Amino acid sequence: MRLIAYLNFNGNCRAAFDLYREVFRGEIVMRMTYGDSPMSGQMPPDTHSLIMHCQLEAGGAVLMGADGPPPHVDAGVGTCVNIDVTSIEEAERIFAALSEGGTVQMPLAETFWAHRWGAFTDRFGKPWMVNCMKTDAPV
Repeated sequence: MRLIAYLNFNGNCRAAFDLYREVFRGEIVMRMTYGDSPMSGQMPPDTHSLIMHCQLEAGGAVLMGADGPPPHVDAGVGTCVNIDVTSIEEAERIFAALSEGGTVQMPLAETFWAHRWGAFTDRFGKPWMVNCMKTDAPV
């Protein structure tokens, strides 16, 4: 079994995943618009350029997303994607890149469980945490 985060957007999924691809140094392996889908004839014309499904793969991880549709637009209040990295440098790089233009709730800093941990909402309104765990952290 794999658990895969699925992020819903309100028209900016393409821009978000382009940034995520760059930050995570991954590859978008699937991206389909509503207009490109077999159900395009059933969708309003103004939705045809929106992303129906997008999949990013990076370092063995998978992230998926789409633009809506209602009621899924901006769904996910109370959820957060945690990024677990193995180096302080990678934590700092990812935190800086993804939080740019967003809102930092907890600046990236050392904690009792992590060499670096921080939380923010990116410029697309999605909540993230970056974790670079200590090996001797309490279990």
